[in-house]
Amino acid sequence: MKTLENNKNFQDKSIGEMYSDIKLKRDVVDKVSSDKKSKETFDIAYNMGDSEEESTNKLNDAYKNIMELLKEYCDLDENYYNIIALWIIGTYFHQKFPSYAYLYFNAMRGSGKSRTMNLVTTLSHGGQMLNSPTEAVLFRTGGTLGIDEFEGMERKGGEALRELLNSGYKKGTSVHRMRKKRTADGEKMVVEKFDVYRPIVMANIAGIENVLHDRCIPIILEKSEKGEIINLVEIFHSDSRTLLTKEILNSFVKKSGFSVVSVNVVSPENMYKEWNNYVKSSNVNYTNNTNHIYNTNNTNYTHLFKSIKFSGIGGRDLELCLPLLIMANLFGGEILKETTLTLKKIMDEKREDSFTENKDIMLIDYVSQLLDESSFKRINKIVQEFKEFTQMNEDWVNNKWMGRALKRLSLIKEKRRQSNGFEVILNVPKAQQKIKVFKE
Repeated sequence: MKTLENNKNFQDKSIGEMYSDIKLKRDVVDKVSSDKKSKETFDIAYNMGDSEEESTNKLNDAYKNIMELLKEYCDLDENYYNIIALWIIGTYFHQKFPSYAYLYFNAMRGSGKSRTMNLVTTLSHGGQMLNSPTEAVLFRTGGTLGIDEFEGMERKGGEALRELLNSGYKKGTSVHRMRKKRTADGEKMVVEKFDVYRPIVMANIAGIENVLHDRCIPIILEKSEKGEIINLVEIFHSDSRTLLTKEILNSFVKKSGFSVVSVNVVSPENMYKEWNNYVKSSNVNYTNNTNHIYNTNNTNYTHLFKSIKFSGIGGRDLELCLPLLIMANLFGGEILKETTLTLKKIMDEKREDSFTENKDIMLIDYVSQLLDESSFKRINKIVQEFKEFTQMNEDWVNNKWMGRALKRLSLIKEKRRQSNGFEVILNVPKAQQKIKVFKE
């Protein structure tokens, strides 16, 4: 059996053609679902008497209801509905994942971001909306948190909250606070630990800084002119579809009094392990491909892993996308294909925005295009050329910033002090190597 790595036509094919090659169709997924249950399943609690088929049908009903509600109340790019629906469903399982991306809506005034966020939090697990949450609110409450008008957090005094948000998308993040505790010997101070890992959806007009943006799946909302949507009164809280959907999804969360069984859904924990094995195996040059991972017992994973590999999503972006891709895999090959292609588009645009906005990347790009690799250049000369290169004239682009940035990025080959200041020889080949990571 030839591996995909040996297929010379692989790089010349579009994502759509590659999906066609591996036939990511619902019948393939149905076949996998009919196979003997894998031991790597995660437990799903459901009402006594439900069969696996009934539980699967209920999950599909929940997905369908969410899609209907989103399309009824929100005028979005067609590709975004599926991403938002999967993110909402994933909030009920987010503790199963080592990380869970924030959902971020960026929109001009009057684009329906508050309505969209309100609907998302209404449908999400334990959802609630807040305009100006404090640091304590973030770690003393649970469930899905919606933060509207996010601009306020960029102001002075929001540093602690921003720091928590920068790390709260990853499981295991916690904060410690001291509190008084009464004992037989009197009051004493004890350490109290709070978990800050939770699903968060946020929205604003002005945009967010790069570090937090890197933890988000960003979605752009445009102003709608569809009266049949924007003139609807927001009564989705009491809509029968909303109530039924929340009842269904809440039944998939373990609670006392429910019968716990396993459904044909691969455990995220074990799937992450198998993905790592897949990556390691895919990078090995096999002389005998009978040992290839495609010929192991991991047939339940192969269609998902292939779609991820074909997409080219990697690194931090893959960490953010994996929960949604795993959720999409529950609903069949077509939804997995649609989700993968949309996430690839979102992440490509995000990377392009980061490339044009990130100052470090701009500096790497500037150095990579220099012709002279062996001559000393004064720092103030580099600053001047960099400003011309980026067409920026901000005061923060000065000798001090430039010296620190070049050192931080390891772009200095040699350095010497002269009477008129420092001079450096820049590492042009290293910059050319680094910039490929951002441009590919």
